[in-house]
Order: sequence, then C-alpha cells, then structure tokens
Amino acid sequence: MDGVPLRVVSYNIHTQRDDTAALAEVVRAVRPDVVIVQEGPRRFRWRSKCAALADSFGLVVGAGGLPALGNLLLTSLRVRVHATRCQRFPLTPGRHLRGAAFAECTVGGARFVVAGTHLSTDPAERPAQAALFRAEIETARWPVLVGADFNEGPGGAAWRTIADGLTDAAVAADRAERLTYSCADPRRRIDALFVDPRITVVDYDVVDTPQTRRASDHFPVLADLLLPVTT
Repeated sequence: MDGVPLRVVSYNIHTQRDDTAALAEVVRAVRPDVVIVQEGPRRFRWRSKCAALADSFGLVVGAGGLPALGNLLLTSLRVRVHATRCQRFPLTPGRHLRGAAFAECTVGGARFVVAGTHLSTDPAERPAQAALFRAEIETARWPVLVGADFNEGPGGAAWRTIADGLTDAAVAADRAERLTYSCADPRRRIDALFVDPRITVVDYDVVDTPQTRRASDHFPVLADLLLPVTT
C-alpha cells in the first residue's frame, strides 16, 4: 500500500493520578509518532509538566495544555509541527471548562492535521461541544485525524456529529468490539480515533496489558495509518 506511515495513540491519562511509571512504559513500548492526550496538565506550572510528560514518553510537546483545557498533542521528532491552535467551549455554570487542541503537521511527504478533545460527562452539554469541535475540524486544509474521549459510545449524538464523513479506525479494522473504559471493568467504547477517508487504517487496537491497567482508568487506543502524500 502506498502512503506515509504514521502510528497514533489517543489516551485519557486520568490526570496522571495512577502509576506514572507504568504510563510512560505503555507509551514508550508502542513507539508512537503522535499521542493525543486527554486529561493532561492544565493547571499550575502546566508548561513544565507537559514537557516532563512528553519527555517521559520520549516525545516533545506539539500543542495544547492549559489553553486547550488539558488536551495535549505530543509528537516524535519525525513529525514537524507547522501551526497550532486551541479551542475553548462555552462554560456551563457548575461544570468543567473544556476545549480542544489542533496541530498542522508534516511527516515525510504527507501534510495532515491532528485534533484532540475530551467532551463533557453531561449529555446535555456534549452535542453543542461536538458541533463546535466539528466546525473547527471542517476548516482543516489537510487530511485530519481526530482522537477523543467522547464520554459516550457509538450512536450518541456527539459521537455521530464528529464521526460524520470520517472513518472510525476501530470499525475499519473490524475491532469495534474492543472496549476502552474502564480498565477495572471494561463496559464501554467511549475513546476513539477517526480519520479522513483519504487516510488508510492499516491496524487498530485497544492496548490492554498489566501496565495499561495500572497506568490510567482508560485503555489507550492505537492505530497504524498510511497518509496520502500531499507535499
């Protein structure tokens, strides 16, 4: 198959409240090019904390952190980041302020946009957040890949909004039965990777190991992709 290979992980790291050594081991073991993080550092000394997290993974910070409300994009040195932006969703009183992170990147001869978000636990909030995130995705000039914790499963209104017209990597690899939450009692697929139809999904998995069960309350999702040459 033609294209530029890219390995991507999307991972809710539970604000690093669990076994951080296991967390680093999990990510380093799969050697990703891009990690889309949910619940990354977003408070006091967030820049140094994001850099330390990236370093523990053997990666560098691409975008996100506090301006994206804990959504964080990390990359290997193989990936060049050209431009970044962050998005904040409107605050509902009494709820968490949430947002998204975006980065326009190049790897090999392929230009792409990576986007990450973590939607609300409140089903009344999620559809509007998904619509705002989707509108931002639509502005991308290059093939997009999206990693998110939706806090709902396939078929939910927010999930459908973001998935429309994109390829669900789990479905493409015939692994939609693999559940992502919780590690202690897996019952739901609420974490997902979606890609532009021009991107080929070579493989997909939910990484379930003794280390991932210690590292967070979510399993990481992992995809091997082939990007179209665009530059």
